[in-house]
Amino acid sequence: QVQLVESGGGSVQAGGSLKLSCLFSGPGVRTRCMAWFRRDSQEGRDRVAEIDRDGSTYYADSVKGRFTISRDDAKDMVFLQMTSMKPEDSAMYYCAASPPFVRCQQGDRAFHHWGQGTQVTVSS
Repeated sequence: QVQLVESGGGSVQAGGSLKLSCLFSGPGVRTRCMAWFRRDSQEGRDRVAEIDRDGSTYYADSVKGRFTISRDDAKDMVFLQMTSMKPEDSAMYYCAASPPFVRCQQGDRAFHHWGQGTQVTVSS
């Protein structure tokens, strides 16, 4: 059974940084595409970043150059380093995992496993 647990959310001023962590429990983390999504009350759910099993990364245009996704498969962890943060980055952030051997860039429906989320608030 797959479980994802996010941590690292909090409040930060505009221009600041936060690092989110996601602990993966279950089989085959190395074979999965991992991603971060976010949802706010206004815009719905957005895919923020993905990282494939070969380390390839993909970002939403709104976070390119500011956010970095990474993974440490030996520790079953995925991270999202957020810098130069803006008030519009405020949202609940979720970690997600694909089934084994599913590559990234297959759309939101490729992600079958979700964490409970961690809240990020950026004040101006």
